[in-house]
Amino acid sequence: MTWRNPTPTVDIILERDGQVLLIERRNPPHGWALPGGFVDEGETVEQAARREAMEETRLEVQLTALLHVYSDPARDPRKHTLSVVFVGTFEGEPAAGDDAGALGFFPLDDLPQLAFDHATILADYLRFRDTGARPL
Repeated sequence: MTWRNPTPTVDIILERDGQVLLIERRNPPHGWALPGGFVDEGETVEQAARREAMEETRLEVQLTALLHVYSDPARDPRKHTLSVVFVGTFEGEPAAGDDAGALGFFPLDDLPQLAFDHATILADYLRFRDTGARPL
């Protein structure tokens, strides 16, 4: 019998001056997204979040909070159904790298078309940021 389990991924919310950093995905599924990606074998989710941030934005980040673990089976058409979402801080200017075709800062109340379930994640983040309430 072969077991199929979700591939764990991470996403990182990075905010500056009331705007969130998003990458424009170069690979399918296309669209704007939070920096993030796969957890490699042998690394922790925290290590994966910092590595993915560096690869996609060229930023060294400090993780400051765990927002939530998202596990909707329909969250990603590639079947990556489990994502651990962190909030982080950074210094410096980001630059697009890895599979980020471009990047930019966007106001949380005026976001572009987002890939995956990132609109839900950012709505949850806004509530967390403003009230401290975490998603259930």
